Amino acid sequence: MAPAPRRTPAEEARTLVARNHVAALATLSADGSPWGSLVLYAALGDGTPVLCLSTLAEHGRNVKRDPRASLVMAETDIAGDPLDSGRVTLAGTLEAPEGQALESARAAYEAASPASELYGGFGDFTFYVLRVERVRWVGGYGRMDSTDADAFHAAEPDPVASGAASAIEHLNTDHADALLLMAQKLGGHPDASEATCVRIDRYGMDLQVQTPRGSAETRLGFAEPANRPGDLRAATVELAKRSRAA
Repeated sequence: MAPAPRRTPAEEARTLVARNHVAALATLSADGSPWGSLVLYAALGDGTPVLCLSTLAEHGRNVKRDPRASLVMAETDIAGDPLDSGRVTLAGTLEAPEGQALESARAAYEAASPASELYGGFGDFTFYVLRVERVRWVGGYGRMDSTDADAFHAAEPDPVASGAASAIEHLNTDHADALLLMAQKLGGHPDASEATCVRIDRYGMDLQVQTPRGSAETRLGFAEPANRPGDLRAATVELAKRSRAA
């Protein structure tokens, strides 16, 4: 079988940014030491993060003096080891937009945080966009890569990500026999005794497989990419039919 396609690092990064609104912000204090804080963010259509920071907070004063910053976003639906889950670091420079760019940033942020309509106009608050320069994605143990700003902005967030957790739970709870057959017939493990779905995305799913030789992972690609959460059912049914035919 041909290798099953995976999301690119840029797609992984964009998906994590789109699936969250809370990030760890790293800025530089006056003495050059790092300062970390928790912030709310929104994302523009190309994935550019939008922040609304107050100079009453240390990070707000820091970026007035030195706009270099980074943001870390992480998966929200974590099962098992947190370090075996996805996160992304975006590094770049914070910039205060003006004109129509400011209005777009403000609208995006207010959609993520309606309360900001009240405080966003206060004199101590400033809207910022992060001009991304570096992107580092980590998907868990042994799954990581870097990408550039152009690829990040051009990528599309995975449209089925919002339904992934429920799909995984359903497959593992109600269709363990089908997963095992998929692992045996399509996943390259004919001696598998157990198979569990650990990840699913628009292109396919990853199975954790138990065999007499030990534990292993295998990936199964969908016949067609899934373009909405409801498409996952048809995609996995097709895999089950293909495995039975094999």
